[in-house]
Amino acid sequence: MPRTDLIPARRRFLASAAIAIALAVPAVVTPLAGATAQDRQGDVTKAVEALRVAMLAGDGPALKALTMEPLTYGHSNGRLEDKAAFVASLEGKNAFKTLDLSDHAIQVVGDTAIARHTFDAVNNLPDGKTSTAHIKVLQVWKKDGGAWKLLARQSAPLPT
Repeated sequence: MPRTDLIPARRRFLASAAIAIALAVPAVVTPLAGATAQDRQGDVTKAVEALRVAMLAGDGPALKALTMEPLTYGHSNGRLEDKAAFVASLEGKNAFKTLDLSDHAIQVVGDTAIARHTFDAVNNLPDGKTSTAHIKVLQVWKKDGGAWKLLARQSAPLPT
């Protein structure tokens, strides 16, 4: 016949073990979730940089690969471009003498990311002259087929 005086002791042991596991799980899961968010943020940072490099180089295939079909690309003067117009405006061209991004801030929310930065460029003009751009940029990136792609961009002028 089983000893009934051990049942309360087993229940206390199991309850204590369950509490210990419940307390330990957040300590293990939280760093993993943080690393995942950090990795995703790093992937978006790489995509933003790849777009900068493609724009500077006038690399049409890269620009196409880094942008989504429904792209809306807003300039600081209010002009909007779709994907085809955006790519055509840069593909095979040397539109920028320099193009630098600073003051990065990236927030990832699920499969969407918001990237903000300051965009400083020396633009090559058709007549051989140059102009400058000093603007604040907001980009919306979306995870598509395992890669981050630009869905929307809007910029606003900053004081020079």
